[in-house]
Amino acid sequence: MDAWVWWLIAAVGLGIPLVLTAMPEFGMLAVGAIAGAVVAGLGGGAVAQVAVFAVVSTALILVVRPIARRMQTQRPELRSGVDALTGRQAIVLETVDAHGGRIKLAGEVWSARALDTSATYEPGAQVDVVEIDGATAVVM
Repeated sequence: MDAWVWWLIAAVGLGIPLVLTAMPEFGMLAVGAIAGAVVAGLGGGAVAQVAVFAVVSTALILVVRPIARRMQTQRPELRSGVDALTGRQAIVLETVDAHGGRIKLAGEVWSARALDTSATYEPGAQVDVVEIDGATAVVM
């Protein structure tokens, strides 16, 4: 059997644990084995095949793995629910002070209260939503 066939068998063998364990390193090693198969198919010697396998696999692990880890730890950009309302602007419908009031936020009427206990916002004013506390928007 030709050497390139053995490299493809190795790539498939490395792909199986990738699917079973979801460890991306196995996929990177499988790509390195495919690169070794290409070198073998082009007539490269055993040393060249192993060297290409090692270089491609190592390069993928050193480049792709840190990117993948960073993507796992970053918070998704898409916010939903009340998290999506924080930071948005609203229009005051009824006077908002430390005790309460009403605002129009994202097309809905919300109860609201001022973050600063001494602040008062009159109808028509634009306010920023700082947080959502239960069913009440805290604004400033």
